[in-house]
This record gives sequence, structure tokens and C-alpha cells, in this order.
Amino acid sequence: MIKKSIIPTLLVSLAMAVPALAHTPLCSCWDEGDDIITCEGGFSDGSSGEGVIMYVNGKNGKPLIKGQMNEFSEFSFKKPTPPYTVIFDAGEGHQVKVNSEEIVE
Repeated sequence: MIKKSIIPTLLVSLAMAVPALAHTPLCSCWDEGDDIITCEGGFSDGSSGEGVIMYVNGKNGKPLIKGQMNEFSEFSFKKPTPPYTVIFDAGEGHQVKVNSEEIVE
């Protein structure tokens, strides 16, 4: 049986362990030079971005393109008319936005 005085210590220990398990999303995009944009994504702990939802939103914020990172943690799409924003969406708190002006060859 666990003593009641140990429970707060266990809770604090668990709360401190959660940030150690966190991983930061990463995503970069570049212009292939042939009207194709390619993005590569993943996480700071080395985890793959495979399956992560990707959005390309127009200047009004409405989605123009929706897709997923492939088995190589890449997502390619036909370059829309700027300005646009690419969003790597791995869930709440795990999003990366790349504005079109940041995407170069």
C-alpha cells in the first residue's frame, strides 16, 4: 500500500518527466525550380514525419491543398500563386507554418 505522503512526490515526478518526452516539430520547404515545392518534416527527437497532415493555405487562410508526409517524411505540391502558407500539422502544439516568402530554390 502506498502512503498518502508519497503520492504528491509521485505526481511531481511524473509532471517533471513529461517535458523530457516532448519533441519539437520541424519542417522546411524549398522550391525545386520546376513549379514544385517540396517540404521535409519530422521531430527533434528523430521521429519521422510520415503521415503528418500538410495544408497549403491561400492568402485568405482557406486550404488550397491538403495531403500527408510520405514514408520519406516529404510532401511535394504544385506551387500555387503566392502568398501562401504551408502548415505541418501534427496536432495541437505541434504545428509549423512556413510562409511562401521563406521558400527559395
